[in-house]
Amino acid sequence: MSYFQQHQSDFVEGLKAFLRIPSISTLSENKPDIRRAADFALKELRAAGMTAAELIEGQGNPLVYAEWLGAPGKPTVLFYGHYDVQPPDPLDEWKSPPFEPEIRGDDIFARGACDDKGQVYIQIKAVEGLLKTTGKLPVNVKFLLEGEEETGGEHIEAYVKTKPPRLKADAAVVCDTEMFAPDLPTICVGLRGMVYYELFVEGANHDLHSGVYGGAAPNPIMAIAEILCALKDRDGHIHIPGFYDRVVPPSQKERNAWARLPFDEKEYVEKEMGARELVGEPNVPLFERVWARPTLEAHGIRGGFVGEGAKTVIPARAVVKISTRLVADQRVDESVEQFKAAVKAVTPKGVTAQVKMLHSGAPSLTNPDNPFIHAAAEAMKQVFGKETVYIRSGGSIPIVGVFDRYLGVPSVLMGFGLPDDNLHAPNEKFHLPNMFRGIESVARYLEILGQ
Repeated sequence: MSYFQQHQSDFVEGLKAFLRIPSISTLSENKPDIRRAADFALKELRAAGMTAAELIEGQGNPLVYAEWLGAPGKPTVLFYGHYDVQPPDPLDEWKSPPFEPEIRGDDIFARGACDDKGQVYIQIKAVEGLLKTTGKLPVNVKFLLEGEEETGGEHIEAYVKTKPPRLKADAAVVCDTEMFAPDLPTICVGLRGMVYYELFVEGANHDLHSGVYGGAAPNPIMAIAEILCALKDRDGHIHIPGFYDRVVPPSQKERNAWARLPFDEKEYVEKEMGARELVGEPNVPLFERVWARPTLEAHGIRGGFVGEGAKTVIPARAVVKISTRLVADQRVDESVEQFKAAVKAVTPKGVTAQVKMLHSGAPSLTNPDNPFIHAAAEAMKQVFGKETVYIRSGGSIPIVGVFDRYLGVPSVLMGFGLPDDNLHAPNEKFHLPNMFRGIESVARYLEILGQ
């Protein structure tokens, strides 16, 4: 029995301890928990046998760095992950407390179980297993973990931009994506970027009685509705001038590969999404819609009266949260200017509209034909016993674009989540067999690279 098989119960208990820390980066009251999670990761890396493990302080939550450089002449791999998590709301929809991990069947349920503590743990334990059994690693390994991924990752981006010599590597490995289906090893080669906005709309300088002023007074909530409908139509097409100009469509080879993926659209809609039907651009295939097309979504509108009962008020102001997802080769700065200009052009009379950008990340698209991705595909194939498939993801991992731009290294996205792991939603989970095979896959990957 291998080290990895012998210590599965230890891995689960360690992960539980990690998951009990409510390291929510969006809430200021959880700052002490952020520090506890960083210290936990640091302690785990030291226990695994990594050297030069330390916290990197700066403007924001601490980065966790560690290295093992005892393989001269061999490649250097930079592992990335994040120890911060999303807020658990709405709490009443959780079947067990979000920060008290519970195992049901083969799944462990907790906030951060899959995104991304469980997958960070995979990386650490893969390295630990090799060091504990052989006393060395087949390649040089560095870790850089952050605590702001869920809020834009400003600290890590500022740090990587300085191109510190200690981050020099041949490839980055990111375990923060999902497998296309259970038991199907998957490598992600493309990520959408994102820009997140708040749009503030103001009408009169105070709330007004709708009986006295209705029909004459500007209404910021109605104005927001008009702006949203002008920016995107019922068919999901975005009406921001120039927004699609740089979009690179997937190749026919990529489309053909997507068409061969095992997929049940009915189950996707009804079970995974819990929706009635799909929407979006009618003549664009589903995988292209969610992986290779830009989007514009509204996430929340605040303003006016939302309490119980009735109050006939025309609000003075309202705010809507909006995001755009970008694809290769769209550029963040250019898309922001396009968005602002489009909002200005469609803002109805009687109100003012102010756009505030909260955070952003560039899209990325990696050529799968490189040795670091080939080695990952082979490692996963050996452990899972099936050919590895290549997909893109509709989500965003801002650091991938940052690594590409400032370190000039390809990112290998070997993730072990599942489509129904409820990321950012109640009852987030991680499939424990995937964690165990993930640990073995990452260890095997390092062995193949070292050959």
